[in-house]
Amino acid sequence: MDTIDRPTDSTHEVANQPPPLAGYDVAAQDVALLEGLRREGAAWDEDGLHELGTLAGSEEAIAWGFEANRNEPELRTHDRFGNRIDEVTFHPSWHRLMETAVAHGLHGAPWREPRAGAHAARYARFYVWSQVESGHGCPMSMTYAAVPVLRHRPDLAALFEPVLTSRTYEPVLKPLRAKAGALCGMAMTEKQGGSDVRANTTRAVPFDGDTYALTGHKWFCSAPMSDAFLVLAQAPDGLTCFFMPRVLPDGTRNAFRIQRLKDKLGNRSNASSEIELADALALRIGDEGRGIATIIEMVNHTRLDCVAGSASLMRQAFAQAAHHARHRRAFGALLVDQPLMTNVLADLALESEAATALMLRLARAVDRGPDDPYEAAFARIGIALGKYWVCKRAPAHTAEAMECLGGNGYVEESIMPRLYREAPLNSIWEGSGNINALDLLRALAKQPASLDAYFTETGLAAGANAHLDRALSYVRDAFAAGAASAERDARRIVERMATALQGSLLVRHAPAAVADAFCASRLGGEGGIAFGTLPPQADTRAIVDRAWPG
Repeated sequence: MDTIDRPTDSTHEVANQPPPLAGYDVAAQDVALLEGLRREGAAWDEDGLHELGTLAGSEEAIAWGFEANRNEPELRTHDRFGNRIDEVTFHPSWHRLMETAVAHGLHGAPWREPRAGAHAARYARFYVWSQVESGHGCPMSMTYAAVPVLRHRPDLAALFEPVLTSRTYEPVLKPLRAKAGALCGMAMTEKQGGSDVRANTTRAVPFDGDTYALTGHKWFCSAPMSDAFLVLAQAPDGLTCFFMPRVLPDGTRNAFRIQRLKDKLGNRSNASSEIELADALALRIGDEGRGIATIIEMVNHTRLDCVAGSASLMRQAFAQAAHHARHRRAFGALLVDQPLMTNVLADLALESEAATALMLRLARAVDRGPDDPYEAAFARIGIALGKYWVCKRAPAHTAEAMECLGGNGYVEESIMPRLYREAPLNSIWEGSGNINALDLLRALAKQPASLDAYFTETGLAAGANAHLDRALSYVRDAFAAGAASAERDARRIVERMATALQGSLLVRHAPAAVADAFCASRLGGEGGIAFGTLPPQADTRAIVDRAWPG
């Protein structure tokens, strides 16, 4: 019987698929980021940001992100001889991500090389590099936030700050003073208390001077492969903050036992753990009974890192959606040219730019806060608002961006499922929504200067947009009537405060198309609930072209 020659690949010609989003400068495509960098005092780092942005957009770095998540960390409690070692092993790509982050100062540059705008520069870099992979941002954030806490003990800061801010990544466990570079984690929450750390039961028994022996269980120990940890434990006079090294000065391992790694929804490249401490030696930081007051500065920095992480996720999700829409055709036209898709993309772009603008403004407040009471007060309220609202918006934003890609976005070969799984994390960690909302209202009652700073900041845009003016009047009336002190109303008040703050920044600094559409949809009730419901007068194409230049 004769055979018929048929082309074997006739059904496999690839057409109408976008090229991979790779080989580009992540920072260069982000107009709002670059404008904010210059505006908030860090223009001097623009070349460095482009260098990191080019690496973040490279095929090599993108592959590191996929590989680090596909090959998750593994716990080794014992060596082959039965000795307890409590080590976490990682794929080489994790180490490449970490090495790059440390080399670019994401963990400590503002402390090691202080200058005007240093924190704004660091946050811009954190935002850009986190678009490659979010999980390794956790040890960067913990180490960055640990330094100001360590400075409560100048003697300890003199010993350990140089190694914690070093730009050398050294993942081998050694005594801290023998390392070229080190990282710091955190262990606060326990199974019986969660965010209510006052319920902690871990005991701290005085051992020798400022050294204590810690015994207890920690339900969440972030980054257990770190060289040291900030730990809360109950000393004789109450909850106290401690600095606990993994390896003691004589080279022996501290009594730090990793019970298991958490099986998390997302953030899977990063190890989170439950640990047991059995007379683990630690150094007291601050007075006994002042643990929360001592460690709160770390929490404020990590909360702003949560804002930056969520802003980064939203930016990458939007970038993937916009790139797809500029190359994919359906029903005779590119997706980006179809009015309904343009509306969706513009709405996603608004949310992303508002988050980015707020992140960088808060970074400037961190830069100037030590010398400027107004900036310090604004940081206190602004970080809490940003942590609550920006982190809450990320899950809905990444879900909508995934939908722009259709089925292509739902498969693991796309980055979108990873972004979506990551998106809820920042809203949960470092205090969930209720914790942040209530904390903010309590802080305002105790520190009226923070509320004054909020109205001063937002008042810089007064009269420029009627929707914004009405939103700010609503906030003033709520506080005047006492409604803002009611627990039941906390989320509603905080949401309106956060969106009004974002609106004020966009009115002052973004093009009219962006500011007007944001205020009309977020503050004026002219948009719908879902993304893609901007009002008819919104210049959606101008918004998209600004956010993702063609």
